[in-house]
Amino acid sequence: MDEDVCVTMTGSEAGLLAAERALHAAQLAGDVAALDRLLDDRLIAIGPDGARHTKHDDLAGYRSGFSVITELSEEDVEVLVVGTTGATFFTATVAGTFGGEPMSGRLRYTRTWTHDDDTGWRILAAHIVVLPARG
Repeated sequence: MDEDVCVTMTGSEAGLLAAERALHAAQLAGDVAALDRLLDDRLIAIGPDGARHTKHDDLAGYRSGFSVITELSEEDVEVLVVGTTGATFFTATVAGTFGGEPMSGRLRYTRTWTHDDDTGWRILAAHIVVLPARG
């Protein structure tokens, strides 16, 4: 991230950015325990195909090996925080396997986060879209 952006970031925004990056690490490692801590129990995520997924679905995919991310190369990330609600807008090149089939592409994730002092930042809602390849 550009150093000037970090200087103007509030403590809440820095904390949310740290949570977003912890999510990336957990996805790459297939760390179900870390994902469980970062996903709100009420999570609703809409995938690039329009399908609706829950926290249970996401964790089951990582636990079973159905969802495996091997590359997550950040292009851009934006963070907004208002009170105990935050949003992240993350663009990346993502590769791995989904249901045993190779997948690769540029994706934009929009995530809505909620914060409380007991659990920290957790994802409440997410939406993923496929972007055109660069070039």
